[in-house]
Amino acid sequence: MVQKLDFETFFTKLDESTETIQSDCNLTYLESLIHTGKLLFLGDLNQPLSEIAHKKVKKAISDIHLDDLSKEEIRKTFQLAILKGMKEATQPNHAMTPDAVAMFMAYLVNKLTGKTDRFRILDPAVGPGNLLTAILNHSNKQIESFGVEPDETLLQLAYVNANLQQHKTELFHQDSLTDILVDPVDIVVADLPIGYYPNQENASRYRLKAEEGMSYTHHLMIEQSLNYTKESGFLLFLIPNFMFESTQAKQLHHYIKEHAHIYSLLQLPKSMFKEEKHAKSIFILRKKGAGVKGPNQALLAELPSFSNKHALSEMVTSINNWFDAYIN
Repeated sequence: MVQKLDFETFFTKLDESTETIQSDCNLTYLESLIHTGKLLFLGDLNQPLSEIAHKKVKKAISDIHLDDLSKEEIRKTFQLAILKGMKEATQPNHAMTPDAVAMFMAYLVNKLTGKTDRFRILDPAVGPGNLLTAILNHSNKQIESFGVEPDETLLQLAYVNANLQQHKTELFHQDSLTDILVDPVDIVVADLPIGYYPNQENASRYRLKAEEGMSYTHHLMIEQSLNYTKESGFLLFLIPNFMFESTQAKQLHHYIKEHAHIYSLLQLPKSMFKEEKHAKSIFILRKKGAGVKGPNQALLAELPSFSNKHALSEMVTSINNWFDAYIN
C-alpha cells in the first residue's frame, strides 16, 4: 500500500531534490528550487545533471504525488523551502510576506468582496507569489489574477508556485512602475517595496515624485496601484509604520485624499518584527467612484499577536462588526 504524502515528507523530498541540484550545478538554493518545481509540474528537467545527481533527484520526486496535497499544503511547503533559500541569499529585495499576514489579508479580501462571485486582482509586487496564492486559496470565487515582479528569480518562484497550486495567474517580468498590460482590476494587494526608486526619469511621470532628490518607491507604487484599480475598487497594502512620518508624507496624504477613501489601518503586532523601525501595518483604501462614500468611521486597530487565539478571535469579531456596519 502506497503511503499518502504528508506535508513533512513533501518538504523533505522537495529539499532533497533542491540540494542535489544546488550541489551538482553550483546554483543557489532558490535557483535549484525553481528547477525542482518545474520538474514537478512539467515532468522534465531542463538543467543538465551528472548521472548520480539525476538518479537522486528522480528518486526524491518519484515519491511526490501532488494530488495527495491541498493547494494550501503545497503553498506552505513551498514557502518553507523559499524561506530556507532566502536565508542564504544576499539580495535585500528577496523577501516574502509572512504566512500569518498573508492569511489575514486573504480574510480581508473575502470581507471586501462580499457577495461578489467573481473579481480581478493584481499584485504589483508579487515576489515569490506567497501573498497572492494565499488569497486565491482562501476564496471560492472566480478570480482572474495578475502579478508583476522585476526580479527574475522571484518571478520564476511565483511561476512555479502558481503552477504547483494550479492557479492560472498571469505574471509580468518588468518594473512595476512602467506601463502594465492589464486592464483595471477590482482589487490590488501588495506588500510594498520600501526605499528609493532609482529611475528618476520614470519617476517624473508620477504626481508623487519627490520635489527634490529621489522618490520613494512605496509612494509611487500606491499611485500606480490606483491607476490600475477600477472606480470603487479596493486596495490593500502592507506599509511601513513610518510612511506618514516621512518628508514626503504630506504630499502622499493629499494625493490619497484626492483619489481614495481611507477604510482601515491595522497595525501588525510589533512582536512580528525584530526592530520597531521595520514594523508594518495593513492599509486599506477604496478608490473614489460614483455613489461611493468613505465609511463614517475608519477601522483603526492594533492587531494582537497571531498566536494569541482568544485575543485574535475577539479582534476578528470586532472587524466583522465593522464590515457589517460600513461595507455590507
